[in-house]
Amino acid sequence: MADIDTTRAFVKDVKRVVIKVGTAVVTRNDGRLALGRLGALCEQVKELNSQGYEVILVTSGAVGLGRQRLRYRKLVNSSFADLQKPQLELDGKACAAVGQNSLMALYDSLFNELDISSAQLLVTDSDFRDKDFRKQLNETVRSLLSLKVIPIFNENDAISTRKAPYEDSSGIFWDNDSLAALLALELKADLLVLLSDVEGLYSGPPSDPKSKLIHTYVKEKHQGEITFGDKSRVGRGGMTAKVKAAVNAAYAGIPVVITSGFAAENIIKVLQGQRIGTLFHQDAHLWEPTKEVGAREMAVAARECSRRLQALSSQERKKILLDIADALEANEKLIAAENEADVAAAQQAGYEKPLISRLALKPGKISNLAKSIRVLANMEDPIGRVLKKTQLADGLILEKTSSPLGVLLIVFESRPDALVQIASLAIRSGNGLLLKGGKEAKRSNAILHKVITEAIPDTVGGKVIGLVTSRDEIPDLLKLDDVIDLVIPRGSNKLVSQIKSSTKIPVLGHADGICHVYVDKSADMDMAKRLVLDAKIDYPAACNAMETLLVHKDLVQTGALNELIVDLRVEGVILYGGPRASSLFNIPQASSFHHEYNSMACTVEIVDDVNASIDHIHRHGSAHTDCIITEDQEIAGIFLRQVDSAAVFHNASTRFCDGARFGLGAEVGISTSRIHARGPVGVGGLLTTRWILKGSGQVVDGDKGVVYTHKDIPVDS
Repeated sequence: MADIDTTRAFVKDVKRVVIKVGTAVVTRNDGRLALGRLGALCEQVKELNSQGYEVILVTSGAVGLGRQRLRYRKLVNSSFADLQKPQLELDGKACAAVGQNSLMALYDSLFNELDISSAQLLVTDSDFRDKDFRKQLNETVRSLLSLKVIPIFNENDAISTRKAPYEDSSGIFWDNDSLAALLALELKADLLVLLSDVEGLYSGPPSDPKSKLIHTYVKEKHQGEITFGDKSRVGRGGMTAKVKAAVNAAYAGIPVVITSGFAAENIIKVLQGQRIGTLFHQDAHLWEPTKEVGAREMAVAARECSRRLQALSSQERKKILLDIADALEANEKLIAAENEADVAAAQQAGYEKPLISRLALKPGKISNLAKSIRVLANMEDPIGRVLKKTQLADGLILEKTSSPLGVLLIVFESRPDALVQIASLAIRSGNGLLLKGGKEAKRSNAILHKVITEAIPDTVGGKVIGLVTSRDEIPDLLKLDDVIDLVIPRGSNKLVSQIKSSTKIPVLGHADGICHVYVDKSADMDMAKRLVLDAKIDYPAACNAMETLLVHKDLVQTGALNELIVDLRVEGVILYGGPRASSLFNIPQASSFHHEYNSMACTVEIVDDVNASIDHIHRHGSAHTDCIITEDQEIAGIFLRQVDSAAVFHNASTRFCDGARFGLGAEVGISTSRIHARGPVGVGGLLTTRWILKGSGQVVDGDKGVVYTHKDIPVDS
């Protein structure tokens, strides 16, 4: 089951659900039935029925369908002369009678195909005034549900005493939305789902780009804020009617979700507790005070604070970093206690060892982080550096300068030390920052964020670094391409892929860390053993750990490969082989060469030569970090030039691919992108450029006003 939104945890106790299907869901724009949507709806109802839910449908669409059919019949039976006369509007009650018959025939046919029985129940407003009717209604529905029959309700518009069904809103109910709410109360449903042609309730017309989906309706907050657009293209009331019905039902104790009927699985997702559509709940007002700052507000605050940070002098920004380093060391015991609580909870929850390893802040880690921050603080100020200086014309000087990107959103899993590295880099580079860590590191991230932001002076504001505590806010943040300038995901392939497919904001990062070590026939084998073991066992959970060992075929006959295998096994590494290695050394065959173990395991394969190793890396690697071990400089040169990875090493462990080890002070991650930044991303990867033009009154005047020289001049002049 997908992760449950905590505000929707009540769905686990839902048994009886009323689903209202709007006319806009039942019909297409031309008035004909939307067979695909109805089929998908019936399949969801069948699935829920088989899971033990009691499903009651309330359907609209009869009047619209009847009108479309009667118009067609009238057209077929009309003469040319008849068509020249003014066309009178068709009687709504006749439309309802004709359409109801067709609508129910279709439901019956679709449910029969799914081996489900359905029953038609037509009601009118006046029926509910009769106590005996309501009693009989309950008994009939109870009987149908016990037989796993789907009751399908509709207002009997054909014989309704309401004078104008589309205008007369008097009575106990006035449309099928209010009928659905009434039935939910009368039949003691646990949940009411109102299907619409939009995702839910928006703060304004859904067509307005500024409108925002409201996930949870709070009457006290939203009642006066919402601007409704046009009502439904068909049907009676559109969203206004749905909200009125939802509020009435919710405040009577029946939770309601308004969501789109156009998506194939939305009803099932609602009952899984996923955060889709708009929830109406009688306790919603109690949740509001504890709600975190909204995604946009947090991003805007980070941008405003970042501009104040950029306005500081280099020495003032340096002091902030030094204060952060001191604060981390001063609070080391408190940080360790919170981290130990996270680790204990992760162990109790049964998380895998690699994740727990990344989660733990081992002894000395805080001290090392503080040391890295001080190194970063003492580096040359990266902001406002003149990168290039050009004299465009006499007295007209153009400077290309380094500049912060703006606001960064970093989504990372497991590793709380990443929060410290990223925050310090953001301060050094003058960027605003939003951080979303993994839930398993919740306490560690919270204390680290608190310690760091309290060390930031009020002249900047602690909101320059925002901590996103709810996973639910990520989709909203990923829509803020006007406020957030770069997203850097650090985590699993699934996390990175999901983020890339969910945002217009540029994404910098890598999906996999499938690092190779190729041992050539001319390798110094003592060196090879040291490097291979270090690349694999120094920190197996790291993205720069070796995942595939490639060995030249000649080393099989010399016994060198066997020695490497023995050494790895002695250290506890589980080995999997490619087709050649597995058959020769009787080790299990790897299911795929494109696999990141993140643990004490790796793949071994035999290749013919350096060109075969390069081909293997290009076909199965992830363009992260790859290494050759050889004493042949010509072979090393071929490998270094041709392997198209972010980092390519000769006679050095892949574990060196790290921002701190590269002297970058720290890193926000390792990028395998080919645009902007590649490899370990330090301060330089968080900067862009600006152009500063200094003149003395020059004008273009059709390019007659100046004589261009375009002369490069020293940047320090």
